[in-house]
Amino acid sequence: MKAGKLIDALEQLAPPALALSWDNPGLICGRRDREVRKVLVALDAAEPVVERALEEGCDLILTHHPMIFKPVPKINSDTALGRKLIKLLGRDICCYAMHTNFDIAPGCMADLVCEKMGAEKAGPLEPSLGFDGLPLSYGVGFIGTLPEPLAVPELARRLRQQFDLKGLVYYDAKQPVSRIAVCPGSGRGMLEAALGAGAQVLITGDMGHHDGIDALDEGISLIDAGHFGLEHLFVPFMADYLRDHMPELTVVTDEGDLREFL
Repeated sequence: MKAGKLIDALEQLAPPALALSWDNPGLICGRRDREVRKVLVALDAAEPVVERALEEGCDLILTHHPMIFKPVPKINSDTALGRKLIKLLGRDICCYAMHTNFDIAPGCMADLVCEKMGAEKAGPLEPSLGFDGLPLSYGVGFIGTLPEPLAVPELARRLRQQFDLKGLVYYDAKQPVSRIAVCPGSGRGMLEAALGAGAQVLITGDMGHHDGIDALDEGISLIDAGHFGLEHLFVPFMADYLRDHMPELTVVTDEGDLREFL
């Protein structure tokens, strides 16, 4: 299968046009006419992932996070990014990313997390806007309702179990929660949207101590599951998607969490 045909199928699932303006999804490096037989699916194109692709003879790496977010003035061996690109291009390995377009696309990140939590989705946390400037029914994250009200420590315990987390941090406003706001990945700047939606807890990642204090001051709880915590669902979902829709491909996964916890 040509890389271009594979990319077309991926873009039907999560059209790049859905991505946020600052994002850089798509074909990060490589040729669309490259013959692809083996794909490695990972959250990030970290050095161990690139090395594994080389060792296993993969033709394409599919990641959630783009390896390149902003213009690269030089590609050389002086930087870690340059060394990774040299290795990939030298072995003619493509790298393709599905980022905020995957976060936003119906049936993808937000819906996967909502389903795994057993919540009833009420709508997006941050709706995407149509050409007329009006909010659409999909967007970043989701607002939802839990099957039953839960104390925040119990909700945090269940999240840790459901998503197989090594750890998380929570700030408890000391009230049971049923209406939730969830932003997989980084939720910096999402507190206002969560408050506006009447959520009793914001579940996300990459939040700092002062974000937690601000949430408590506003009377809302905060659960920080880490950037990896909820988004790692991308890997098994996309591996299954490729196997189901393109059975001629060999698909391998790297679900490694590079974080360490004491």
